[in-house]
Amino acid sequence: MGNIRAMTSELDATTAHAWKAIGGPADLTAKVSYRSAGKVLPAVLPVRELARATVGVCSLAAAELLAARNGGAVPEVRVDEGAVATAFVSERHLLVNGRGPTPFAPLSGFWEAADGWVRTHANYPHHRARLLAAVGVDAGGGHGGAAGDGAGAEDDRGAALVGRLAEALAELTALEAQERVYAAGGLAVAVAPAPERGAGGAACVRPLAEAEEAGGSGGRRLPPAPLPAAGVRVLDLTRVIAGPVATRTLALLGADVLRVDPPRFPEDPDSHIDTGSGKRSTLLDLDSAEGRSAFEGLLDSADVVVTGYRPGSLDRRGLAAEELMARRPGLVVARLCAWGWSGPWAGRRGFDSLVQAACGIAAIESDPEGRPGALPAQALDHGTGYLLAAGVLRALAERQSDGRGRLLRFSLAGTADWLLHGITPGPAGEGAYEAADWLTETPSPYGPLRHALPPVHYEGSPGNWAGPSTLWGTDRATWAGAEEHRV
Repeated sequence: MGNIRAMTSELDATTAHAWKAIGGPADLTAKVSYRSAGKVLPAVLPVRELARATVGVCSLAAAELLAARNGGAVPEVRVDEGAVATAFVSERHLLVNGRGPTPFAPLSGFWEAADGWVRTHANYPHHRARLLAAVGVDAGGGHGGAAGDGAGAEDDRGAALVGRLAEALAELTALEAQERVYAAGGLAVAVAPAPERGAGGAACVRPLAEAEEAGGSGGRRLPPAPLPAAGVRVLDLTRVIAGPVATRTLALLGADVLRVDPPRFPEDPDSHIDTGSGKRSTLLDLDSAEGRSAFEGLLDSADVVVTGYRPGSLDRRGLAAEELMARRPGLVVARLCAWGWSGPWAGRRGFDSLVQAACGIAAIESDPEGRPGALPAQALDHGTGYLLAAGVLRALAERQSDGRGRLLRFSLAGTADWLLHGITPGPAGEGAYEAADWLTETPSPYGPLRHALPPVHYEGSPGNWAGPSTLWGTDRATWAGAEEHRV
């Protein structure tokens, strides 16, 4: 399993930087040490350093909150790089009843344009339909393939249309493709050239984390407890990876996490199984009076709200962060987006793979023939998820003394900018890595699961989640302990 290497704030500048970004006291970084697993998460960019630092500060924030609730010293934090490397690709290690996860859809990937490359994201059916419509490819009456070209079944996820999409995109410049697809509500970006290291790219110069105190106090003081977030009520309005990783981590640490999804947009089943551990899942139509009333009832006793929708999308439903905090004094609101909170791209949809492409990461990681590449993990998603969880834990620790809520903001572009321009690569330590050391099996409503163990670790921390993902959308819109919550 490798050798212990203690890292102080002076020695591990990456951990110190991330801890400072979320407002942590500088002296506590001496509590963090890492166990080397060798050259894990290999890449041109310092992905290993980013990954372990985000888990390290999350573990430290958990330890700090535990001490704030119970008194006494902050527990020591020892993070194993092997656990981190496994968790950062948890979706690849997942087995559901022996079945491996569904990979990226056939129409998600890199495509040659007339003057460069385009990266698309079409894993969800509505995004796939918008992509095809934007570039004039007939999807064949809603089927996965087009009529007349030997298209497969409806669930081929567009495999039969790969050639036609390639032809359509090859006729457009990368920027034309990007803007046409964006205008249609789809997802595509022009692959940016590799930026000059330290200079920053136009879409990616963003802070790693932002925090604001609420105007008044009123937040409840958390009583002593064996877990840092025990009894904390978290409303989870996030999807896919980054936000769900954050709330999965809060659930690990004892929080009652209720994920809320709109009924008309089902989540990818494998994503939900991977990131839903320890949480419950309910469906609410926030455009209906009934759904809004149920949400307001949950908000009345919530401690934390985490949102992962693009800026402005929740505001028209009366769910702007400032409104939520005004209605619930002491509330911690953590917001996550793809492209940052200002600038021309702030309102755009985005995913990890698209941010990598637009910020120049894909060009840096390209192969010898010049085809754009990708990081060894969806590190922007996972890293931002652990940073967000750390920010929430720190906000709760601060609320213990002042009763105030906080508004926190994170973005994938901010994490990308940190990876590109804010982390100094360091030598990998000695040690061997076997992913199997960090995998376990758990029974679930979906059948037996093989899944990654959590990487967050402090002295006395839980080694696994309290339970597996529940069936998507089948839990009642109530907090745990409020009568019977399971459908």
